[in-house]
This record gives sequence, C-alpha cells and structure tokens, in this order.
Amino acid sequence: MTKPHRDADAPAETAWAGRYIEVKTQGQWEYVSRRNGIQAAVIVAIDASDRVVLVEQYRVPLGRRCLELPAGLIGDETAGEAVAAGAARELEEETGYRAGRIEELGFFYSSPGMNSEGFTLVRAHELEKVGPGGGEADEDIEVHLVPRAELTRFVLAKRTQGVAMDVKMLLLLADGLLG
Repeated sequence: MTKPHRDADAPAETAWAGRYIEVKTQGQWEYVSRRNGIQAAVIVAIDASDRVVLVEQYRVPLGRRCLELPAGLIGDETAGEAVAAGAARELEEETGYRAGRIEELGFFYSSPGMNSEGFTLVRAHELEKVGPGGGEADEDIEVHLVPRAELTRFVLAKRTQGVAMDVKMLLLLADGLLG
C-alpha cells in the first residue's frame, strides 16, 4: 500500500477566487479549481456520414484559435444540472446539432498536476442539425464537420495555419499516432 502524500492532509486555502475558478494552495502545491460545483462535459459527436463535429475558437490563455471537441460548463447557469442535459445544451449552442441521445463515457481529469478540473466525456448520438451553432455572441465559434478518414490531414492543415490543438483531440488521433 502506498503511503499518503506529505501534502494530502494539509488544509486547502483559497489564494484568489473569480466567478468560475479559484487558485488554491495546499502544502507546497498551487492549483486551480472550479467554483460552486461547476463541472464540464466534452462531447464526441459523429454524424450519420461518419463526420466528426469539431469547434474552433479563440482562446485567450493561448493567444490564438484552438481546435477542440465541443465542450461546455455544466451547472454554471442552473445549479444541479444533469451532465447529459448540459452536454446536449452546449452541443446545440456551439454547433447547431441536437443529439437524440447522450451517452456518458466516463470522468477524466484534464491536467491533474495543475488543476483539479475534470470533465465527463460523452458521446452524442442521432445528430440533427437544428441551428447555426457558433456559440454565444462573444464566442465566435467556427464549426467543422470532418470525415474521420481525413481527420489527421485536417489537423495537420490547421496546425500549419497556427491553430492550437486541445489535448482532447488525442482521443480522435490516437490510432494514427500510435499505429
């Protein structure tokens, strides 16, 4: 059995808090945490023509646009919001696609050495285009439908244009990277 980490029982103290996140210290560690029970969902959406629905948007911390799976906060607008309901809402808002069914695939941590944030990975089934997508007015989200067979080439082209890649894109690229 592994012994507990030396900082495991140290009290967590909030150094700074904003609307959605807070910076904490615990022993020798500094990390970022979501506030007020807010969660996140990341959505794998593949349409009937075997095209992956991706989003591209400007990310201030990176200083450039980033290619990502659709995703969003759960519980930021309605406390206690169910993951499937929030994921469906975010998918439609960001991409204009409505899912007939949302399947929860598991909970994952995005960068456990730097933050405590995790996300629920979901699969959106039975997609129907019901709107333009693009997110809220200040998000400027561009929606891409990419055939799965062309995904590696598409990502390379976006990288060549200077677009950043969200780490969750590895989910779609793993076979090509490890093959």
